Amino acid sequence: MCDARTLNRHAALVSRMAETLGLDLTQAMREGRLQSEAWRDAVLDCTCCTAPEACMAWLAERHETGAEAPPDYCRNAGLMARLAGATGRE
Repeated sequence: MCDARTLNRHAALVSRMAETLGLDLTQAMREGRLQSEAWRDAVLDCTCCTAPEACMAWLAERHETGAEAPPDYCRNAGLMARLAGATGRE
């Protein structure tokens, strides 16, 4: 199992990715479009990523202006696309 520091780091990456894509995970949870188990799974999937440094760099580059889609290597691209589709952004 991951330590708290690793989990916090990847939870922040998942949140920043969603934010960069124009998604509000808190609102998605309130509306029932994102279950707490799916959030947990997204963070755990992120911990298995082989490119967290590349992700941080990508987010730093794109965070100001946003992005239409996550990078190809994002382990949560499917979740992000599903949430974007549920909001009509897709």
